[in-house]
Amino acid sequence: MATPAPPTSWRSRLYRLDLKASPYAYIAPFFLCFAAFGLIPLVWTGWLSLHQVDLLTPDVMEWRGLGNYTRLWDSEQFWTALRNTFTIGVLSTVPQLLMALGLAHLLNYRLRARGFFRVAVLAPYATSIAAATLVFVQLYNPDYGMINWALSAVGVERTDWFADTWPSQIAISSIVTWRWTGYNALIYLAAMQAVPKDLYEAASLDGASRWQQFTRITIPSIRPTILFTIIVSTIGATQLFGEPMLFGGGVGVSGGSAHQYQTLSLYLYELGWPSRQLGRASAVAWTMLLILLLVGAVNLLIARRNRAKLGG
Repeated sequence: MATPAPPTSWRSRLYRLDLKASPYAYIAPFFLCFAAFGLIPLVWTGWLSLHQVDLLTPDVMEWRGLGNYTRLWDSEQFWTALRNTFTIGVLSTVPQLLMALGLAHLLNYRLRARGFFRVAVLAPYATSIAAATLVFVQLYNPDYGMINWALSAVGVERTDWFADTWPSQIAISSIVTWRWTGYNALIYLAAMQAVPKDLYEAASLDGASRWQQFTRITIPSIRPTILFTIIVSTIGATQLFGEPMLFGGGVGVSGGSAHQYQTLSLYLYELGWPSRQLGRASAVAWTMLLILLLVGAVNLLIARRNRAKLGG
């Protein structure tokens, strides 16, 4: 006759409970913080976007349904802000990533003081937005700025970098490009250093130049990293706020006298605080979220297509 198993001690039960519960306890702070500062505000903002709410009386809400969204659709200022966000994003992202690729390619080779240069390219990223923007405001000053002085030296007429649409957007884009080029260059550099050196040695033996090695080995090898930086830069351009606001000074919130460089983030801020229309501001916030989700979906489709090509 088999003897019954001894009763489980409380220490064994505590040990098994610890094995099962400890992983959840370790990750619980992240989910609690995400719920408190991410999920709950997101849901509450979506609820506010369906109401008319004044900033001074946030507890008084009038149901509007999709009225705030249809009003955005009919708002010329919203479409201007959306167009400005797109153009400033393109003007800042394309040159930024191209220059970052070139810098990373140079830093990937054996240079004297290579460590110094790798730290130096990151210095603009460590500079505060306020300090960098104030310096660029002085450089682009239409009366005594160094940019107009340099252009006049080569015969280009004076440009008003604050009042005109394209000059103001180019000026703001140059601030973004200056701050983020070095950061993206280090990301590309890390990806380039993961490329096997045997590929470059074999290409050199076959007579490939450095440019051919760069275009036919480096670029295809770091394509996922390039796609990642494009997506991150697009998200950053969609959320652009500090540079245009500080660049405009007293009219920074409105994006200039004619909204010529007002981005979606500035438009959201103008609706929510100076105009005190929290419902419409929340609708802008959710519209920006939908745009970012669309960008993420495009990223997913491109990544799947790249994996399919590599698999084929």
